Amino acid sequence: MDLSGKVAVITGAGRGLGRAYAEALAPAGAAVVVNDVDAAAAREVADAITAAGGRAVAAPGAVGGAGVAEQLVETAVEQFGRLDVMVTNAGVLRDRVLWKMSDDDFDTVIDVHLRGTFRCARAAAVRMREQGEGGRLILISSPAGQRGNFGQTNYAAAKAGVVAMARTWAMELAKARITVNAVVPVAATEMTRTIPAFAPVLEEAERTGGPLPDWLRKDEGMGTPQDAAGLIVYLASDASEGVTGQAIGIGGDKLALWSHPREKAVALADGGWSAEAIAASWRDGIFEQETYGIPAPTIPAAEKVS
Repeated sequence: MDLSGKVAVITGAGRGLGRAYAEALAPAGAAVVVNDVDAAAAREVADAITAAGGRAVAAPGAVGGAGVAEQLVETAVEQFGRLDVMVTNAGVLRDRVLWKMSDDDFDTVIDVHLRGTFRCARAAAVRMREQGEGGRLILISSPAGQRGNFGQTNYAAAKAGVVAMARTWAMELAKARITVNAVVPVAATEMTRTIPAFAPVLEEAERTGGPLPDWLRKDEGMGTPQDAAGLIVYLASDASEGVTGQAIGIGGDKLALWSHPREKAVALADGGWSAEAIAASWRDGIFEQETYGIPAPTIPAAEKVS
């Protein structure tokens, strides 16, 4: 995957998945604009890439704020002459159950994940269309956006919106040869270490320095941030030219293509449906309800940490 001559912006690249994306794109040949709300973290990543022989510049800022997206694109153009790839990875969590979630909890997550993705993608699309040479929008979603997750009203709504925007923009930008895909990563990061079922296993792997167990990498599709970076490099490359409008999962040893919502079952009634007829059809099993929520992991007995 030769990305020589390409320029990429990665938001939220100061740590975790974003850093892994930046540190994978640079060795592949891309010049990288490293964004993070933490200025010191952004500079650290940019310096590390430069020290390793890559090309990178730090561009701190909160992507939900007005004007930051345009500044990131301007930085890419001023420093490296163009923009080819926008990876919208920046994110925060404010987990609360519905009846305890404040307006600020909701707005903060929506601003960063949804509004931030919108603003960065819009600024990138404007520049890419002006260049007239195509481009790549890589939007980072989550399993929570595909299935819902307890205590994550704000996060699940934002991440579901990200996938919906990817499908919409794939249509709108097709003529400009700009592909748009949503990536659904699962990795051991600070945002996932708090999940009770995973925390003991991740802590044990970190304490011993050993690999993550096979069941976690395969059955749950969870690995390191670096495990998810190959998909970003692929989607940034010319090899992915025909891939657009998709939601693609990556994590551990698992690569997956998520299905899009579609009608699962259809029933017809002459003259329309009364409430009683709907109740009867449901009672008779015409419609099998879909599952919801991220399934709890099943930890093999031999792998449980005491």
